[in-house]
Amino acid sequence: MIKERLSLDDDQFFSYEAATEMAKQEVERILSASPLIIREFTAHLAQAPGKCIRLASVLVSAQDHQERIPEDAIKVAAAVEILHLATLVHDDVIDNADLRRGKPTLQKKYGVKTAVICGDYLLSVAMNLAASVQRKDDWLTLRLPGYLGRLCLGELNQHINNGNYHLSVFQYLKIIAGKTAALFEASFLAGAMLANEPENMAKRYARLGRYIGMIFQLTDDCMDFEASRKEINKPVQSDYEQDVITLPLIHAFNQVNGLRARAQGKRLLRDEINAAVQKAGGLVFTRTLAKKYYQKAILLLNNLPVTPEKRAALEKILESSYRVF
Repeated sequence: MIKERLSLDDDQFFSYEAATEMAKQEVERILSASPLIIREFTAHLAQAPGKCIRLASVLVSAQDHQERIPEDAIKVAAAVEILHLATLVHDDVIDNADLRRGKPTLQKKYGVKTAVICGDYLLSVAMNLAASVQRKDDWLTLRLPGYLGRLCLGELNQHINNGNYHLSVFQYLKIIAGKTAALFEASFLAGAMLANEPENMAKRYARLGRYIGMIFQLTDDCMDFEASRKEINKPVQSDYEQDVITLPLIHAFNQVNGLRARAQGKRLLRDEINAAVQKAGGLVFTRTLAKKYYQKAILLLNNLPVTPEKRAALEKILESSYRVF
């Protein structure tokens, strides 16, 4: 049983540990106790829980100066995690992926139509859960739908640019600012607003979330070339085969004469792609850019007026995005 309710407002605030456990339990409850018609499919998703980085981002950002987390933040954290899961289900359909978190994807096991409908269902559940909090402030009434729209447009932008071998660095960064960074930004902003941070401070949290989201995706791009399937429990060496052009390859196109033309003609084997990216310094270039975002995040974090404990928790989330294989 979860205890650790804090302060004089004993029925409204929780410790980080208690809030995290409650939010995770809410996610599990939603997946395991869905309406019977869809329960088999959502229960399948519950068998492979993620690292809950976005959930943690909401909760840590929502901590006040006494290390307390408001009850509303628990619901929003669970909603954000369900929303993230919905996007993964849809991503797997788009990518025709067969593995996610070490388990068969929903579309692989049950079919594309079922996966699409389940993803839509999870989106609706996430929005309903977020709207169920007591404080219906601007973020809940206006900003969450806005971020969801940015996320969808980012995914659509990527899809439209699949096979675009002339994609620029700027265009690519704009894509990932929507499809990946937007949800991190929303998570940090939500927590800050639920902690009653003033608008100027909430914007700092949002910017921190955006930096972390950019780092996360750039690092993930490198992992497609560097990590093994076993290490990350999902397909690797697959972006190019899916016509997804990522930053390491964009850099290689700009550095290696004739590579772009050969790639367009599908005359490149995977080993040749890997060798070209390595020779051109595509991974170094991408990690250098990720490091720049990391340094910006550290500078911003060091200037946030937070307790040492909260700073350490925010740093832990930052470090988890900047993972190296």
